[in-house]
Amino acid sequence: MEDPQNLKEQRIRKITHLYYSRQDIQEAIFSFSENREVIPRYFEGFGKRPDSLQYPGDIFEFVKKGATSFHCSEELWKDPLRIETGMNPKQLNEIRKGWDLLIDIDSKYLDYSKISAQLILKLLGFYGVRNVGIKFSGSKGFHLIVPWKSLPKEINGIKTSDMFPEWARIVTQFLTESIKNELVDKITELSRPNKYIRDFQVSGEVMPDLILVSPRHLFRMPYSLHEKTSRASIVLSENELKDFQPLDADPMKAIVRKFLPDSDEGEASRLFLEALDWYKGKSGKKQTGENSAAEFKPVKFEKLSDEMFPPSIRKILLGIKDGRKRALFILINLFRFINMDKEEMEKRLFEWNKKNSSPLNEGYVTTQLSWSFRKPPVMPPNFDKDYYKGIGIVPTPEELALKNPVSYMVKKNFKKEAKNKSQN
Repeated sequence: MEDPQNLKEQRIRKITHLYYSRQDIQEAIFSFSENREVIPRYFEGFGKRPDSLQYPGDIFEFVKKGATSFHCSEELWKDPLRIETGMNPKQLNEIRKGWDLLIDIDSKYLDYSKISAQLILKLLGFYGVRNVGIKFSGSKGFHLIVPWKSLPKEINGIKTSDMFPEWARIVTQFLTESIKNELVDKITELSRPNKYIRDFQVSGEVMPDLILVSPRHLFRMPYSLHEKTSRASIVLSENELKDFQPLDADPMKAIVRKFLPDSDEGEASRLFLEALDWYKGKSGKKQTGENSAAEFKPVKFEKLSDEMFPPSIRKILLGIKDGRKRALFILINLFRFINMDKEEMEKRLFEWNKKNSSPLNEGYVTTQLSWSFRKPPVMPPNFDKDYYKGIGIVPTPEELALKNPVSYMVKKNFKKEAKNKSQN
């Protein structure tokens, strides 16, 4: 009796040349490969790393050398070929441009995977994330992708590009925990239609794969073949998901569509803010860059005027060209720490935003403001931090000596009050 493994290999090799010679398949794989590490697989073993595609024709050249499928990173790199094995997180951050949120749903039962995918898509929609790519994994699961463009580029002054895989894991866990009860109900209903006992164990068999959310981990590219099934990893619409069957992924009938959808800038901001807030409450951890509210005591100025602000803050309030999100972070933390009324904050921030050479989306400002009021006030960054230099603001020697905008305002206000008392 012939080895089943040999039969699978023979089956897929019969179609690789014919399938990957299609120009539309080459274009689909190549267009998705931009800024990604791409590695061919030769049935059981992967090719050398790092590697990338330079031309659509590279795909068929790999196939002629025995490649059966293609895999890529969810991380986006300035130059994938600059990656070196053993790089530390700081070195990887320096060459990482960003990352897509990739949710890998897999189960031994395709119907379970369908239910999970549908529930996650529904939840994403609730948080305003409506542009999500969907594709068949090639076996018994699905890949959902939220593009980098949709992700907030920074939160609380922390660059999202530097927070892989931490934030990707948190958001994925948040989504899976949020759908867990409904997933149990629907899978129980599917697997035990005539019983009232909820099957809690079976839902664990279909949770997204957190192993995928790790540095340089690869996933199967859209329209790549799958070695075990010889099916194509085809792109689906949400409407097609419910009735999808593996036969629909016949490589000879594959119709090419774009996996990475067009999306609005930062449309996943609310999702990320909610997920990080959930994780913080669940674990008691604070995100990198946050100061504990207990470390400082917020202050209150009776009569606040623009003249009381440090020179660097006054320059920011005139409007800036670059670093608007960092500037917003500085202003929100300062305004909150000096106990500015919420209505006054909103008024000042929206007026400031209009002065910028290219105003931020008003929804982004509102979201950041809302997020800040869900946690205790934190001090704005010290003057010696890169936040100011990065937005073209050079703090004065006096500001640097007094270290922080709040301490600057406190000292200036104290001197003003002392002067007024001496004159009376």
